[in-house]
Amino acid sequence: MHHKDPHQMAHRLINNRVFPLLAVVAATALLVACGGDKGDKASQTAAKVNKEEITVHQINFVLQRQPGLKPEQAEAASRQVLERLIDQELAVQKAQELKLDRDPRVVQQIEAAKREIISRAYAERVGESVAKPGNEDIAKYYNDKPALFKDRRIYSLQELQIEAKPEQFEAIRAKLAAAKSLNEFAEYLKSAELRFSGNQAVRAAEQLPLASVDAISRMKDGDSMISPNPAGLTVLFLVGSRSQPVDEARARPAIEAFLLNQRRAEALQKDIKALRDSSKIEYVGKFAQPAPAGTPAPQAASEPAAPAPAPAPAASGLDHDAISKGMGLK
Repeated sequence: MHHKDPHQMAHRLINNRVFPLLAVVAATALLVACGGDKGDKASQTAAKVNKEEITVHQINFVLQRQPGLKPEQAEAASRQVLERLIDQELAVQKAQELKLDRDPRVVQQIEAAKREIISRAYAERVGESVAKPGNEDIAKYYNDKPALFKDRRIYSLQELQIEAKPEQFEAIRAKLAAAKSLNEFAEYLKSAELRFSGNQAVRAAEQLPLASVDAISRMKDGDSMISPNPAGLTVLFLVGSRSQPVDEARARPAIEAFLLNQRRAEALQKDIKALRDSSKIEYVGKFAQPAPAGTPAPQAASEPAAPAPAPAPAASGLDHDAISKGMGLK
């Protein structure tokens, strides 16, 4: 969301620093104590910017969204947040003076942000009712996904994107099957005047698309896989690999988080479907007409792509953020 309402501007001005959740309690006690213990309005004021006030609550709201700092760093973090909130308030006041808050585009963005926040709050409420996965659920997922855990490997991959017409596919497949090496196959593509581009990367199993993990895990070093793409064919070579298994204890936190998120997404999708079924929805104008042939079916917004659980980064050197990024070979 890119809008100029105060909350979003605060995020943009402050998001380049990290002020963690552990500092919230200490920061609250410190800042309230600075204003006295009478509980009056003054005790909640951290600064005054012209005629407007910045409160302790605003500072704590920012701190709550930033996890990880030690309690003894609370005062410094709070003061840094306050300085950025002052910058934000000055920008807001100037924007209001220029009547930017009345600009139709800004009003539209604010309204869209408001709807997004409210709908997200509802999704979170639905998710609160979902039970956490139990030990049996976690063990089953671990055992059902050996390529991610027990038989996990680190893959060295090379990818070729080939521009070709459907009538050329059979010949390309045959040459790939007969080629003794990637270089030999690339020479064939050049001689056939087929345009192609190549990329390479090292990827752990959990960094691969979840739908491809099992197929790639069945490949041996030197094997290749070919599949169609919108412009022609994609060829994936497994140059080499090494085993790096993950035991259930290390995988457990990621599996638990993945299954819980998956259950929440399913619960929300089911709830939205029930709301649709019980509501009157009428399409108007061109949207009342059937979609043109070839138009892809829409995917429910509440059905996110499922990431593969990653092992503990401390043990493997891998980052959980790498989950569900895809091949990343381009």
